[in-house]
Amino acid sequence: MTASTTSAEGAAELPDNLSDADIRQYLKEHPDFFDRHPDLLDQLHISHSTGSAVSLVEKQVSVLRERNMEMRKRLNSLTSNARDNDRLHDLTRKLILNLLEAGGLDSLAKTFTRSLRDDFEVEYVSIILFGNPELAGDHSRVEAAESARIEIGALLKSRAPVCGTLREEELGYLFPGASGLGSAAVVPLLGNANASQLELGVIAVGSTDPNYYSASMGTVFLSHIADVMVRLLPRVSQSLAAPSDP
Repeated sequence: MTASTTSAEGAAELPDNLSDADIRQYLKEHPDFFDRHPDLLDQLHISHSTGSAVSLVEKQVSVLRERNMEMRKRLNSLTSNARDNDRLHDLTRKLILNLLEAGGLDSLAKTFTRSLRDDFEVEYVSIILFGNPELAGDHSRVEAAESARIEIGALLKSRAPVCGTLREEELGYLFPGASGLGSAAVVPLLGNANASQLELGVIAVGSTDPNYYSASMGTVFLSHIADVMVRLLPRVSQSLAAPSDP
């Protein structure tokens, strides 16, 4: 870029033989250019998508309007997410209080299942505890840990929540008799005894929508409920599970 000169007013003058890059750089270095030459704003025109031409002022107004609309969309999205989180927080608090009042294993399972279906509006709900199947009741399901490892061992191995599309065999074990399941979220119930984790069971929720539960979704509320249930299980039942295999 050739050297520029300075006018009597102290403003840099544009050199000859300018390229687009030169003009772009000049305007970046002199952002007050149009403040000093406001008459140019109405003379400069930019092609519009419709084929007509608009002045630079009109273009700026249009850009600002589009940015404003985008900011409103983002704000509405944040507000909606905040309302959803507030709702989930209130429902989770209500469920935990009801779980604390459960008088036994069957009552605990019934309270959990009913709340997820009626309050959280979950399509499919499952809670499976590991231990002696004879401890099962009308609303509680207890399976031997060994059989669970055979059926859903891959889900238990990570000892972390799993969301997404599961194998048909896994869905059949978690939700017996259910059909048309597309996705699910599974959270293991892990206790802690003598610094060695215990597999107490799993809780799972499912949907016919294959994209409803995805690997990118959060499981904070479901994991929180699982943590509470792990602490309540020893109070409402006898020992359900033996330590996991090393």
